[in-house]
Amino acid sequence: MPAFTTNQWVILGLVLILGWFLGLLTTAGRRKWRRAFEQERVERIAADAEVDRLRARLTALEGERDRRAALERERDDHIARATASNQRIVELEKRRQPVNEGMAGDGSAAAGPRDDLSRIFGVGRSGEAKLNEFGIHRYADIVTLSLSDEAALEAKMGLAPGTIAEERWRDQAEMLRKGKFDEHARMFA
Repeated sequence: MPAFTTNQWVILGLVLILGWFLGLLTTAGRRKWRRAFEQERVERIAADAEVDRLRARLTALEGERDRRAALERERDDHIARATASNQRIVELEKRRQPVNEGMAGDGSAAAGPRDDLSRIFGVGRSGEAKLNEFGIHRYADIVTLSLSDEAALEAKMGLAPGTIAEERWRDQAEMLRKGKFDEHARMFA
């Protein structure tokens, strides 16, 4: 074994003690840095999860916004169509010709009770509303229609010429006027 001088032994001892202190210092710091790293990693995972949650929420809100915008466009479209329809109705009402006196009967139907014209095969509820608009409220009004009034009524209601005669509205109205509902149902239902 090599021979050491006292000075060399002292230097060697000091180096060992200094190394030991240095090791202690670095070990304490390493734990501190490791704890800080672990804490930052946990915080980063939580932040990433929050970002993912917020992105999903943002996507849902954007979808809701688009759906609401589409509904609003649809509502505006409906309003525009209703306004246009109302304007068209006003325009048609201004151009509407008065009902012929022969077609409307004696005028007492508007003041008195009305018959259920929808019972007539081929009229229905919408046809009854149109007939009422044209001043026809009773079965007697249909029975007393002249051929020219019949043709005019078919044109106003948008029916094919001869529809009233083909569907025998006069015969049906006469039966219903007389209260022969069962016979009418057997013949025309």
